[in-house]
Amino acid sequence: MRRTVRMAAAVLAGASVMMGLTACGGSKEADNTLTVAMECAYAPYNWTQGDDSNGAVQIKDSQDYAYGYDVMMAKLIAEKLGMDLEIVKSDWDSLVPAVQSGTVDCVIAGQSITSERLQSVDFTEPYYYASVVAVTTADSPYAEAQGVADLAGATCTSQLNTIWYDNCLPQIQDANILAAQESAPAMLMALESGKCDLVVTDMPTAMAACVAYPDMVLLDFTGSDDDFEVSEEDINIGISLKKGNTELKDKINGVLAEMTPDDFTEMMEEAISVQPLSE
Repeated sequence: MRRTVRMAAAVLAGASVMMGLTACGGSKEADNTLTVAMECAYAPYNWTQGDDSNGAVQIKDSQDYAYGYDVMMAKLIAEKLGMDLEIVKSDWDSLVPAVQSGTVDCVIAGQSITSERLQSVDFTEPYYYASVVAVTTADSPYAEAQGVADLAGATCTSQLNTIWYDNCLPQIQDANILAAQESAPAMLMALESGKCDLVVTDMPTAMAACVAYPDMVLLDFTGSDDDFEVSEEDINIGISLKKGNTELKDKINGVLAEMTPDDFTEMMEEAISVQPLSE
């Protein structure tokens, strides 16, 4: 009888410890956190700043904060799903591996929904639609270009592992294509420093560049007979998840279904207005 009492007491004590660990250890809390990876260096989609102004979110394991269109979208999704939000800073080339390994729940980083990427990860419905444009400087001989043909012979570059570099630059006749740049800021710096005549990117990045660098000029051939040839998958921007994570994919799609392209545009314009160097 005494032994039975001791065993019961031990079981109750162990249960109390486990309950205490659950309350303090936060495994349940961790499960309710949406962990999102992005570069934090790709304005206006995402960038790094030193404070929480405009609603920026602190980056995991950092004193810095992240903000931009992607952070705004991540905050909205987390709020709608009743989850906490954690932002993880990652290099562009590390984004897909991060979501594949389960290190993060998803990537919100201005990724085009390409067939190649779909072999490695799943994507939500688009959370933005981004047309492809070129950016040059006001004193460039290409500043008055009316179509891709007018860019012939240009020295150009774009960001590594993007459709702009892989698909669009080769469409420029006799182009001198430089090595791909590691990031969007590096791409824009190559243009600003005179290393190239122009860069090819998407509309939001170009709009942000023209705000940050007043000497830059946006070349938009959309609707003309001489635009860059791209497919829908090149301009549809989605949120990537680990293959088979249909539960989270469906939840995020449910949030996106409540939004319109006008909502996306309004959010992007707000992001551009508060990006670094916008004033």
